[in-house]
Amino acid sequence: MRNTLNPVAITLALAVASSAVAAPYKPKLPDIKPVQKVYKTVGDVKLALHVFNPPDLKDGQKRPAIIFFFGGGWRSGTPRQFYPHCQYLASRGMVAMAAEYRVKSRHGVDPDKCVTDAKSAMRWARQHAKQLNIDPNRLASGGGSAGGHLGAAVGVIKGFDEKGEDTDISASPNAMVLFDPALDISERGFPGRGESIIARFAGNHQKLSPQEHVRKDLPPTIIFHGKGDKTVPYAQATRFAESMKKAGNRCEVVGEDGAGHGYFNYGRGDGLSFVRTVRAMDKFLASLGFLKGEPTLELPKQQ
Repeated sequence: MRNTLNPVAITLALAVASSAVAAPYKPKLPDIKPVQKVYKTVGDVKLALHVFNPPDLKDGQKRPAIIFFFGGGWRSGTPRQFYPHCQYLASRGMVAMAAEYRVKSRHGVDPDKCVTDAKSAMRWARQHAKQLNIDPNRLASGGGSAGGHLGAAVGVIKGFDEKGEDTDISASPNAMVLFDPALDISERGFPGRGESIIARFAGNHQKLSPQEHVRKDLPPTIIFHGKGDKTVPYAQATRFAESMKKAGNRCEVVGEDGAGHGYFNYGRGDGLSFVRTVRAMDKFLASLGFLKGEPTLELPKQQ
């Protein structure tokens, strides 16, 4: 008797196996909803901070805070990218914010305006520290990819301030938490792609390249970067960190073997990188006095 294989059964078995492997670990995050606060109006465009408050926040307190900037190549993206990070940090006692900013696809702007908006967001939050119940001396910046560039630019790049704003109020963060950040806007930074990346900056790529402006007395920094990142090469992170350390600044790089661009996002890959990076972010912020105690987000027990 000839053995026969049922193609339908095989297809179903493969589908089940594939879904089992592909299903990412998604830790349950606190159900904290954001409140939107407009920090800037440009023409008819209103830009808001999506503010996640700790459940036990009371008026008159001075909580540590962070502002995250989304990725998207300075062309697209949404603040929702960092909602999970904000929810977690709010549960740990920080006022965590995800910022809107103008991008090419929706507003026709180049990266210089993205940086200007990021500085406006930082400055507005510090100016309204009492209203937001935050400590203006414990305000961090964060972001991923192009948003990581903005998170670094507000701390490293001088100028590019919005006209009319009170520049006596600093837009510089007290710490930087960067994920897959674009830090070296040059041919060296993007081998084989440098020309196209540089073109996005409309002649401002050197002025807006954090790598070119490292100096002493910059904010303590942690960088999360996939070692297999083909969009923003891992070498950018190590080169920037080396320059920061030589200038006397604190800068840590947490690399992940084989990880590609955006590996840190909630629900990406097997989901465990999100947990690992959030735990390391927590410990870094705790070392600076932004948080207390141990991280509350845990890896699955089998890990």
